Order: sequence, then structure tokens, then C-alpha cells
Amino acid sequence: MNDFTFSPDAMAEFMDWIKKDKKTANKIYSLIEDIRRNGRRTGVKMHIILHQPEIPGNTGNIGRTCTATGTPLHLIEPLGFHLDERSIRRAGMDYWHQLEVHRYMNFQEFQELHPGAKIWMATTKARHVYTEVAYGPDDYIMFGKESAGIPEEILVEHEEECIRIPMLSAIRSLNLSNAVSIVLYEALRQNGFAGMQQEGELHRLKWRE
Repeated sequence: MNDFTFSPDAMAEFMDWIKKDKKTANKIYSLIEDIRRNGRRTGVKMHIILHQPEIPGNTGNIGRTCTATGTPLHLIEPLGFHLDERSIRRAGMDYWHQLEVHRYMNFQEFQELHPGAKIWMATTKARHVYTEVAYGPDDYIMFGKESAGIPEEILVEHEEECIRIPMLSAIRSLNLSNAVSIVLYEALRQNGFAGMQQEGELHRLKWRE
């Protein structure tokens, strides 16, 4: 990829322009972050949305999964924890600075900033299994808070986009971070794990040819 620079005047004009359009600014930021991490656009960039998450350990684990897969994380407030530098360090989230993370005051603000976004909503109340749908390369997958899930007021407006992970009836739900990993990797699998390393090597020995 060729290097490029902006003059100070051009950069100032560019910043003034994107401040007037939050949607465009968000897309440009995502593109720059993807190029910074991967050196190129992969063509596939799933998104994870957490609606009012409550447990920092779960969000920390989900953040690690998102970092490992190049998946932006969208957090809809209120959160049940702080995301200041001290709290992040205490939770052992040393990778957090590598994560593309966005925060929103509420779901309405998210919708305003991402009009037309395809959002799959993971819920135990869904009629479709998560493997029965086709995930697009830029889809969003939304999960609710640990104690209550996604509000039914939101679910009822998106019935066809609601998906569930099969489990025994005696179990209320899976751990949130486990559920995110299950659905996210199915979505990535359907898109060929584009841009991800799919082969590994032994450290001390070599695989037999």
C-alpha cells in the first residue's frame, strides 16, 4: 500500500467535513482502522453489538474475540462497569487499545448512525436457529445484557432477524461471551474467514509433509 499524507489545510478541511456527517465519519474511521491493522480491506467485517452489558469480564472476553477477528465492537449504554484506563488495566484487557470500539447513548442513536444496517438479534426467544440464516460480509450481530437479554420492545420489531442457539430447555441461556463466539464464528465461516490466518505452524518441530 502506498504511503500518503495530507497538508495541514487539507486535513483541517477534511475534519470539518466529517464532523458534519457522523455516519460518514464512522465509516471512514472503520476503514482507516481496518487498513491500519490489516494493510488492506478484507471485504468482510462483521460487527458485534452489546446492548447494555453488565459484567466487565464478559465484555473483556468478547473484546478479545473481536480483536482476534478484526470485528468492531459497539457498546450501547448504560454499561454496568467503567471503561476508564484503570478499570481496563485491572481487568487484564491489555489488548483493548487494539480494539475498534464504539459507544452509543441508546439503541436509537445507534440506528441513527447506522441507517439500513442489517442487524441479527441473538435471543433465546427467537424462532430461527443461528445456522439457518445467511450472514452478509458487513452484518451486525446484537446481544442483550446478561440478566434480561435484548428488550422485547426491540425484538418484536425485528422478528425475522431474531436468531437463537439451540440448548436444553432446562438451561436459561449460555454465558454471553460464549454465545458471541459461537454466532460470530459461524458468520465468519459463512464468509470464508476472509482476511484471517487459517493455517498454523509448530514452534519447535515441523509438520510432516
